[in-house]
Amino acid sequence: MTPVILALAAGAVVGLALGGLGGGGSVLAVPALTYLIGLPPADAITTSLIIVTLTSITALSGHARDGNVAWRTGLLFAAAGIVPAMFAGMAAGRLPQAGLTVAFAAVAGLAALRMLRPARTPAVGEVRPAKAGAAGAGLGAVTGLLGVGGGFLAVPALVRVLNLPMRRAVGTSLLVITVNSLAALGARAGAGTHLDWTVIAPFTAAAILGAWDGKRHARRLTGDALQRVFAYVLLAVAVFMLVDAFV
Repeated sequence: MTPVILALAAGAVVGLALGGLGGGGSVLAVPALTYLIGLPPADAITTSLIIVTLTSITALSGHARDGNVAWRTGLLFAAAGIVPAMFAGMAAGRLPQAGLTVAFAAVAGLAALRMLRPARTPAVGEVRPAKAGAAGAGLGAVTGLLGVGGGFLAVPALVRVLNLPMRRAVGTSLLVITVNSLAALGARAGAGTHLDWTVIAPFTAAAILGAWDGKRHARRLTGDALQRVFAYVLLAVAVFMLVDAFV
């Protein structure tokens, strides 16, 4: 298969995840760009950030029109993670990549299992700023270490720690991903990464279309069902990363 066809197929999957589940863009895009299309890891990360940023902005607009974005909470959550992400990103260069992969897989697996447990109290969407800031700082540190947008960890935090309903957490996660990805792109500016626009253009176009389709399919599911789908996909990602680290 040609790189363009591979980019279209991978972009559609990434878009479905972002639009329907509010996460998974970088976690899915980086392996696709590396293993399917053959980009070097550094180029794949920067390329994925461009794709995820553009796709997240597009998907965010649709969720915002439906009233499923907690703007104040999302901006506070994202802003609190910027500085920890920068420091964690600097520390990541001194740590073994295999260890970082295992750590991320463990965190992702625990987050998925927590989402599968019945909630003790109903989600009411009332968020205290200190709690949102603390959760955002923790997510920023994790995403800085691993170079991903953080959507797969943002949604569990927004649901279980900040008590947002699942649909509102999905929309708010896209806001967090957009801010995190833009910050990461700014940090990588001038790093000399090669960008192949013959890959970026079809990948992004397919991802944007996939995001709209993912949002449409997500409407057919209840909040609890959407939460379970998200948790199972998160578990699958954790298993894949563990296999990739040890095989």
